[in-house]
Amino acid sequence: MTLQAAAESVWATVQPLLPGLTVEVVSEIDSTNTELMRRARAHRLEPVLLVAERQTQGRGRMGRDWDSQVEQPGAALTFSLGLELAPADWSGLSLAVGLAVAEALHPDIQLKWPNDLWWQGRKLAGILIETATVGTQRYAVIGIGVNIAARSPQGLRTPPAWLQELQPSWSAADTLARLVRPVVVRTLDCCANGFGPMREAFHARDYFYGKEVVCTDGLSGQACGVDAKGALLVLTAQGLQKVSSSEVSVRTPG
Repeated sequence: MTLQAAAESVWATVQPLLPGLTVEVVSEIDSTNTELMRRARAHRLEPVLLVAERQTQGRGRMGRDWDSQVEQPGAALTFSLGLELAPADWSGLSLAVGLAVAEALHPDIQLKWPNDLWWQGRKLAGILIETATVGTQRYAVIGIGVNIAARSPQGLRTPPAWLQELQPSWSAADTLARLVRPVVVRTLDCCANGFGPMREAFHARDYFYGKEVVCTDGLSGQACGVDAKGALLVLTAQGLQKVSSSEVSVRTPG
């Protein structure tokens, strides 16, 4: 299956959930998130899925690079979904998206708060959600990057995992076809009902659950899962504390 064929399949299954959806596949772009944010600021607020075979300036959380300039075409899947959202509470949306991706890929994939997917202590995928306010409307851009084939750890902050370790026959196109509808369903569900109903499903895949953790804001203690709004719960010497800022990174000691 090609990415274009996968995109056509995605459109057929997702368009009933997102009327007016368009799906685009480009061979190269700076960043799918950046492009959809540009469009939103130009008042182009229709739902769109933008898929790139290659990104030259991909971005992750806290301004970090997401490098998709890998050895061969199809070694990574990068795409962004843009749509208007009006949830009662934005809290937990990145966790809901991560849960959807993990559930669609493999039972053994874990979720590393707030927006990474890990396998065997290595990073498999990442999520970046950005929003733009245009008048009274709020447009969300949900960016997802997944390592598909083996890649070098050179220049990466975290050793990489790749999906073909778990699903050897899956290509980038196969993965796209399997991912988008679950992401849309979880996103709409989170907007309608909040993150709370997904909390236990998240805990079942929580990489940090029960482990000692250290946060970049100086907090340390035992991770105790997340609350109904997606905040990380950490049991410290001073009691149970909540970490909700997307600007805080969390790691295990050592």
